[in-house]
Amino acid sequence: MPDMKKYDRILDALYQLLEERNIQNISVSDIARKAGIGKGSIYYYFPSKEAILDALIERNYEKPLKTAKNLASQTEISPFTRMAMLFQACRTSSDAFLNQNTTADTGTSAQDIAFLHQKYMNHLIAELKPSLTEIITQGIALGDIHFEYPAALAEIVLIILAVKLNNTFLASTAEDSEETIRGLVALLEKGTGVPQGTLNYLTLPAENP
Repeated sequence: MPDMKKYDRILDALYQLLEERNIQNISVSDIARKAGIGKGSIYYYFPSKEAILDALIERNYEKPLKTAKNLASQTEISPFTRMAMLFQACRTSSDAFLNQNTTADTGTSAQDIAFLHQKYMNHLIAELKPSLTEIITQGIALGDIHFEYPAALAEIVLIILAVKLNNTFLASTAEDSEETIRGLVALLEKGTGVPQGTLNYLTLPAENP
């Protein structure tokens, strides 16, 4: 049975190393030395450095996603309210990533931050897509939403939100991002047949994490 304390030590070691040097300059041997364990023990838990990095991202940002998915399953709440909860989790979790990795005392390079954020966004979209698809499907069944491709709609919305709510992939002003979100809201309302203004909560600013 895996030793979770050792598992976390490995992740902590990689996180500390990321503050000291670039990702490409970190080896599995470096991680093992930092964690105070043998290199062979690393491979008992992870097949590669890439897998360690994926696990680190998942651990650091899993809590708000789990909270959102739990709330999304509460079918007594309207589909639109649960969608809002998921979108807020997306914003909050993205803000947490950027705040954690762009502070003045971190040694992480801009290139590494962009790389980490790409991996994080992939994780975020993959984790939230099933829940959002389920909510949209339930909304369709209730007659509140009119759309034939719930999974595609969920993915499109999450990709737009993930890219536009930060400047890591596509630099833009706050005004540009707000305009994009307003355009997304207008398209969603027309495409899903919901009354105008139903999705205005998407344009609200994110709460501080």
